[in-house]
Order: sequence, then C-alpha cells, then structure tokens
Amino acid sequence: MYLWGLWMLVEKLSNDIDAKSYLKKIGVDGGGVDILASKMKSHIIYIKDLAVGGANILKQDALSVGADLAVPRGTVIAAKPFVDCILIATTKQLKILSKKELSQPFGLKNLALELSNMLKVKKSDKVEIMGVINTNDDSFFKGSRFVDADAIKTIEQMIDDGADIIDIGGVSSAPNSVSVDAKEELKRVKHILDAVSREKLYNHARFSIDSYAPNVIEYALESGFNIVNDITGLRDDEVCKLCASYGATAIIMHMQGTPQTMQNNPKYENILTEIYNFLKSSIDKAQSFGVNDIIIDIGIGFGKTLQDNLTLIKNLEHFLTLQKRVLVGASRKSMINEISVSSVEDRLAGTIALHLEAYKNGASILRVHDVKEHFQAIKVQQALKNI
Repeated sequence: MYLWGLWMLVEKLSNDIDAKSYLKKIGVDGGGVDILASKMKSHIIYIKDLAVGGANILKQDALSVGADLAVPRGTVIAAKPFVDCILIATTKQLKILSKKELSQPFGLKNLALELSNMLKVKKSDKVEIMGVINTNDDSFFKGSRFVDADAIKTIEQMIDDGADIIDIGGVSSAPNSVSVDAKEELKRVKHILDAVSREKLYNHARFSIDSYAPNVIEYALESGFNIVNDITGLRDDEVCKLCASYGATAIIMHMQGTPQTMQNNPKYENILTEIYNFLKSSIDKAQSFGVNDIIIDIGIGFGKTLQDNLTLIKNLEHFLTLQKRVLVGASRKSMINEISVSSVEDRLAGTIALHLEAYKNGASILRVHDVKEHFQAIKVQQALKNI
C-alpha cells in the first residue's frame, strides 16, 4: 500500500515469514537479528489448574514484560482455588518469564521449567516421506496392497519418487480389522523382506517393519531393516530388547484400545496431556532398555474422533517438547470422509492438506500412500516457508 505524499510503502507481512532473513535484508546488525526475531515469534500457552495465587502473580509478571495472561473472571479475588489460563507472549517475553517465575511460589517454579523446555523446541526444516507397502489383502486402501514382484517394483518406484523410508506391514490395523497370528504375519511379509535383502534396497532408502510381533521384527532386522514401527507403543519388552540389540530406530505410536475396539466411542479428559504422558512413559521405558533413537507418532485415527485428530495436528508443537522427531500418518483415513464425503480412493487432496498442516506444525516424517504427490507438495511448501 502506497501512502501518497509521503512516498512510503507499507506492507502487511505474514506471521509465518522467515523473520531472520527479512531482518538481514534490511541490514540489521548481527546481534540484533536474534533479538528482534525473538520479538516476532508469538506463543499461546494453555495452563490448566494453576493455583489462583500463582495466576495473579503470573498475570502481573506477564504484564510487566509486555505479555499477557488471560484468566477467568473472579481470579483477582480468588473466587476459585485453581484456574485455567492462557499465556500470550513473544519468545523474548517467554525467556524472561521462564527465569522470573523460578523464584515464585504456587507451582510457578514448575511452570518456569515447562516454559524453558518449550523455548528449546525447534521445528525441523526437513521432512521425510515414508511410503506404505502392505502385503495383506484387507488393508483399508487397496492401492497400498502388493505382493512379491509387484511390491519390489513399487518400492523402487517410491524411492525414485522421493521416499526416504519404506514401511512394510503384513497385518491391517484399520478399525475392526481381523487379528492375525505372528506365524501368518511372517508368511505374508517374508518374500518381500527377502527381496529387500537380496537386492540390497536398503542402500537406497531406510526400511521400516510395521509390526509388534517379535519374530517378524527380528526377521526384518536381519534382512537390513533398521526401523521398527510399533502401533502398540513398545508394549512388549521383547520388542524393546530387539530394538536395542540391533540399534534400530523405534517408532512409538499412541493408540487407545486395539484395532478391534479403538473406534468404539473413544474418549479423553484432556487429549493433549493424556497422549503426551503416554508417549513420555513409553520413551522412558524404551530408553531404559537402551533404545536410543526414538520417533513418536500421535496415532491419527487410532482411538480418536475427528475433533481429536484435528486437535492433535493443530497442536503438534506441544509434543516437540519431548525432544523427539514426530511422525504423522493421516493418509487417506476416514477422518477426511467426515469432513468432505469421499471414498478411500478419492482422499488424496484431503490427505495432502492434513500432512502439510502437520509439517507446518512440527512433523518431520509423513507416512503416505502417494509418495510422488507428497514430494511435490512438500517442495512447494518449503519454498513458501523459506520466503
């Protein structure tokens, strides 16, 4: 917008710009770039069950540094002993508050430590694509079902199209799917695992086994796989031992219930907190067994309503405080049909929309059925992100 007579150009910039690049562009001194960039990034933090005395102190401290705390009416007169509140602050203000509250009572010291952890979070600029290969005939998306030679041909094509990881599984985990014993599962995947090993395809991409059966996982690890994708969140100690002994990466996923029961009216008191606590506990367990490389998966569609799934994707940054890479797999899932009526075969556009939002909010791995289309979409998103 030009202001005539003043010869001035005024532009409204997006909040998602690369702040440092703009500051450097106008010639800000090196030290000033970091300081000013921290003022250009805002944070919205929901605080639940804060002692009312702590809320009143935090409110005043926040205002003193130019931030603010939204509190319910009656807080100033301590109408209730505990309150929920929302802190609104820039990165710079958050840094000040994370130090200032360390000396305060009413649980504010613990809050200060949480704020400090949040400041350590950094979203990855890079995102990896995990292509899906299923060897069972009851996978919810028939386009991901392959056998033997066709599977190898598809794997090679996925790698050419930009897949960083190939995830192979022999058992459907769709809602109400039929459970299969480990012997049958191994029978389904064995020929493909053998071909991956024989053709040394693991030299061109990383391979993940989508299983929680120890014998299947061990066979895959012996075949050159180095990722274990466990939808049960490493419930079985034997899986932990295998990951540790082979130095494999473990993907820990959250699921409420089992594939046979998970969509029977799933409920949460506080979905972000409950899933965070589950993942934290599972990470601690994995590390106690010596598993060092861990990826977390919030489990889109695994015991969640549509609102749950959208809430998780929108607030994905919350889970980055666990200091682990985050995987999101919403590919062609039924949640898309709940938003816009569609068949499984007609959900690619909705899938890409969900995955780009997940990437924007902190996901660094996307589990997809359509590698080529995601590779292009991510490249475009990265170009926008770097402006």
